[in-house]
Amino acid sequence: MKRILTLLAVVLLGISLVGMIGLGNGKVALVLDVGGRGDLSFNDMGFWGAARAAEDFGLEVVDVSSATPADYLPNIQATSASGEYDLIIGVGFLLGDAMNAVAPNYPDQKYAAIDVDTFTANQPNIMNLVFKEEQMSALVGALGAMAAAHHGYRYVGAVLGMEIPVLFHFEAGYRFGMDWGLQKYMEHEGLAEKPEVGLLSVYTGSFDNIALGKSTTEAQLAQGAIAVYNVAGPLGIGDLEAITEYHLNARTETGPPYYFGVDANQDWMGFGMHTLASGMKLVDVAVYKAIESVVNGTFVGGSNVFELSNGGVKISKAKDLLDSIEAGLKGKRIEYADQYTIIENWAENRNTVPAWIWEAVDELEAAILDGSIVVPTANTTGEINAIRDKYPLL
Repeated sequence: MKRILTLLAVVLLGISLVGMIGLGNGKVALVLDVGGRGDLSFNDMGFWGAARAAEDFGLEVVDVSSATPADYLPNIQATSASGEYDLIIGVGFLLGDAMNAVAPNYPDQKYAAIDVDTFTANQPNIMNLVFKEEQMSALVGALGAMAAAHHGYRYVGAVLGMEIPVLFHFEAGYRFGMDWGLQKYMEHEGLAEKPEVGLLSVYTGSFDNIALGKSTTEAQLAQGAIAVYNVAGPLGIGDLEAITEYHLNARTETGPPYYFGVDANQDWMGFGMHTLASGMKLVDVAVYKAIESVVNGTFVGGSNVFELSNGGVKISKAKDLLDSIEAGLKGKRIEYADQYTIIENWAENRNTVPAWIWEAVDELEAAILDGSIVVPTANTTGEINAIRDKYPLL
């Protein structure tokens, strides 16, 4: 118990990273969202991608913190006015309006925006880094629904942040994947009807209120959720806290209820005991490629889409766990002696789901990759409501 809570404490305290990397001729500004570094999500992933680019290309990276949303505009304005940066990167959808307002005043300044795809045509100096989150969320949803049916649970849960288009992508894919998974379970088991497994989903309106994530997850577990999908960045630390405490109280070490990680591979968290899989959105890869385009002189404004086919999104697998452990050892988030415990716990936890279910998830992934299945998405309230009507899930 002590070791589990110690690791969670490390997560809560965040990650200590160097603020400026490299001493080359180029310079990149990374304007962070609220929550800053140590969130194990967008901010950290953006910085990791920039750090790798800095090392590879001999650049200097400066991260600019945003204490509140009111800091977005002055941060973008200040970095632009300085004229110091070859590229200014806004980490997250919520910085889009600020970048959109400032960019026209600095037409020679190059920008990259994560998850902002609303002003491409009018802003030739902004490269939009967008993702098909619905694809990996469909895989997570299918896994959750089939596991729920197998273990006799009534619901699969999701704790989301704000009601914005990016999160609608997650919800749309999750709903579709759950429906697909229940259909697959019915066929595999020779049932006349799909199992009665529903979705519990809550938009919390926050990405960083850890206490709210914990209380929301506790409520979903009390209603019979087999797993909770974190779609709210660092708020999900509270999700994992709730699931960890549930197991401690039940005196169980693996098996349901499970945590589904988001963005980064979070399977290592909690010593690998409770995270069944992570829906990975590789912001670090997108940031790296944006910087690389500036270095190579190939920067072009407009949308760059990251999806399953180009490795921009994925569901976590064994190699991702090993990669995250390696990074954790280097970043001193994971102690050397603990890596083997994490791997053993992860394998034991994954084995609480039958092999045929994992094979079914692989089948869905292959169908998305070859185009035989197109996962629906949504960008407006009307569109997500239509998907909710199509896949009501109780």
